Amino acid sequence: MLIRELMTSPAVTVTGQTPIGAALRLMDERKITSLPVVDQHGGLTGIVSEADLVSDGDLLDDRFPIAAVRAKAPTPTRRVAEVMTHLVVSARSDDELEVAIDLMRSTMMKSLPVIENGRVVGMISRSDVIHLLAGRDHRIRTEVVELLNAESPGWEVQVQDGVVTVTGPADPHERRLAELLSGTVRGVVAVQITRLSESQPNATSGR
Repeated sequence: MLIRELMTSPAVTVTGQTPIGAALRLMDERKITSLPVVDQHGGLTGIVSEADLVSDGDLLDDRFPIAAVRAKAPTPTRRVAEVMTHLVVSARSDDELEVAIDLMRSTMMKSLPVIENGRVVGMISRSDVIHLLAGRDHRIRTEVVELLNAESPGWEVQVQDGVVTVTGPADPHERRLAELLSGTVRGVVAVQITRLSESQPNATSGR
């Protein structure tokens, strides 16, 4: 699966000149943990995350400066550029999903900006991946059953972690057909064909 098939698009972005208060409100309203920081052309210049904001002690101090009161001067508006992270790991929209998973695992980032033609076009997050994995086996089984029912309603289908086990076909041609049809479903990593009397699969196909 390509990243573009799972990413959230368009990405919610800010610029370096966005007030920190506005960035906080965006995170709270959209229920997201980070925001890509872009330039006027949509190019990635950094990222601002919950960690960046929480680690800034000034943001947690809501006391109004006494000096500002005496001088009747407004408190300077702080900008995203002051707290954002400049070194950003990103992924490309045409990368395989495994690339994003490996990057999030190695960098401990919860989400990654997705780039296409030099511009930020989306975000891919751990929660996107978890949601996909949680429903993958059910979706695969449903699609495989629909395909196989056209050939034989009596075939049984089980799916675990992307591995499809089809029980029932006895004729070699039927077994090969079940294997080929099951393997066409997106997300299938292997297909195993067993007879009703068999306790162990005797055919395996990796994809």
